[in-house]
Amino acid sequence: MSDVMKIFDRATVRRHRDRAAPGLDHYGFLFAEVAERLAERVDDVLRDFPLVLDLGSHGGDLARLLPGRKGISTVISCDLSEAMVAQAPGAAVVCDEEFLPIAPNSVDLVVSNLSLHWVNDLPGALLQARAALKPDGFFLAALFGGETLKELRDSLAAAEIELEGGLSPRVSPFVDVRDAGALLSRAGFSMPVVDTETITVTYEHPLKLMNDLRGMGESNAVHERRKGLSRRETLLTAVENYLDTHADDEGRVPATFQIVWLAGWAPHDSQPQPMAPGSATVSLADVLGTQPPSCSS
Repeated sequence: MSDVMKIFDRATVRRHRDRAAPGLDHYGFLFAEVAERLAERVDDVLRDFPLVLDLGSHGGDLARLLPGRKGISTVISCDLSEAMVAQAPGAAVVCDEEFLPIAPNSVDLVVSNLSLHWVNDLPGALLQARAALKPDGFFLAALFGGETLKELRDSLAAAEIELEGGLSPRVSPFVDVRDAGALLSRAGFSMPVVDTETITVTYEHPLKLMNDLRGMGESNAVHERRKGLSRRETLLTAVENYLDTHADDEGRVPATFQIVWLAGWAPHDSQPQPMAPGSATVSLADVLGTQPPSCSS
């Protein structure tokens, strides 16, 4: 990790989750919704997964949803926050997703529900998840994508440029969909699949959204964030920008959450393999019904 750029302050991520844990039943609706969708995707896979590892388990939604489905008997919940882990049913461990204390080739399924966007070394975290899987084990994760909170980002940016003469990193950078498949392949997953969904939540006021983000433990933890409280004038201007630009006819404002789904398999000999170069027995010209151009000197 010494050579990894530290975008996020992991100690701050932990503090935010510790603070949010007592009220997560009230504020964790998005975690609960995406956990339901993740469980449905697991149902679609044609095999069983007796032992599951949940990376960044928050309050343990997946540990409640997954047992009994697809042969799942045990879910090990892992989270950076001890207060979050204490809420998860069954087996649970406090650990950092960047340093997994999990034996290689030991679990059948690794899942992660809206947590990996806070790791500094996402390729390294994916590599460790792949190593923890048994051969032909499955990885499935939901992360926030780059369109997440675009309305809030734009409103804050406009306010800061107007009043403070520049920008500070106020909202976490999120994974780029175009890079996600390459990250899975780089980590050693076979048959990687990436797709996205968009969840739009409407609020009566932008301040309610900001309060929900704090209650979810999703407040700003970017390492280079501006320390201390936001200037009141800047915050109020951002709220005005949000309302002016995005409010509907009833005065409600949308908050966009882009969910990026990552899926891949630990390699196994039984999986489909690409053909070796030059091994084709049918020419492209035969398939297309054309003749290759002739060369003349």
